[in-house]
Amino acid sequence: MQPGALNLLRALWLALPLTVGPAVEDALSGASTPVGGVAALGLWLAWAAVLLALLVPRIVSLTVLRVALPALVAVALTAAVRGGVEAVDVLAVTVAAVVVVVGAWPTVGADLVDGSSYGPERRLPLRVPPAIALGPAPLAVVVLLAGVAVGPLLLAARQWLLGGLVLVVGGGLAVLAARSLHALSRRFLVFVPGGVVVHDPMTLVEPVLLSKASLASIGPAPADTDADDLTMGAGGLVVELQLQQPADLVRRRPGRAPDEVVSTAGVLVAPTRTAAVLAEAEARELPLG
Repeated sequence: MQPGALNLLRALWLALPLTVGPAVEDALSGASTPVGGVAALGLWLAWAAVLLALLVPRIVSLTVLRVALPALVAVALTAAVRGGVEAVDVLAVTVAAVVVVVGAWPTVGADLVDGSSYGPERRLPLRVPPAIALGPAPLAVVVLLAGVAVGPLLLAARQWLLGGLVLVVGGGLAVLAARSLHALSRRFLVFVPGGVVVHDPMTLVEPVLLSKASLASIGPAPADTDADDLTMGAGGLVVELQLQQPADLVRRRPGRAPDEVVSTAGVLVAPTRTAAVLAEAEARELPLG
């Protein structure tokens, strides 16, 4: 699959009212008028917001997509269960699965993040560590979706006290969850005319510019490297940015541990598209290792 995956995703998302919509409409037909109306309005607003995020690529678009994909699967499966498994339900679940596969393709995330680049910049995202992708991240998505949806639905069902409480508490939790998820989207490399910037607010207190003059090499990390590990345990091929001379980095430590200044001769990162990183480095005449 080529970088045109983003255009394919846009087309699939644009067609959702025709492919997934009938199953959702059938499932909502059994709900009360207020609840069905609020649910339908929320789904339309969500669909439009995601479409806008895909049409106007930005870093935040990746966060929106990472929330939208599991939400789409949940909606399609819920519609299938509530309405009884019919042809429209099979179509809805199948389309949702295809959208997830296309949306998770590495070039999609790279194109969305690179939409925030200025001029000659190019931004390439870093992989989400499995320890986060399989635990905290899905939990944050659930909290965000529940915080946004449950309160309005309870109010539509005339559960005024509970609905108001959930709306306030859930809304606050949704904001916190959104911030946590967006921090994952803000992990990327930025190729600039002067070198490479490591932008990772989860491991570094501030972005670090590794200038052309300071770089010794960029390439796959050897097994015996002593470079500072910024991958957070992400799997796959790791790239080492080796320096001519040791430099100081201000590392962000987990929890309430104080930030730490470390001296290192290089850093390790885990891009979602390693080949693209190496190709960009070669095109900008940076030293390859």
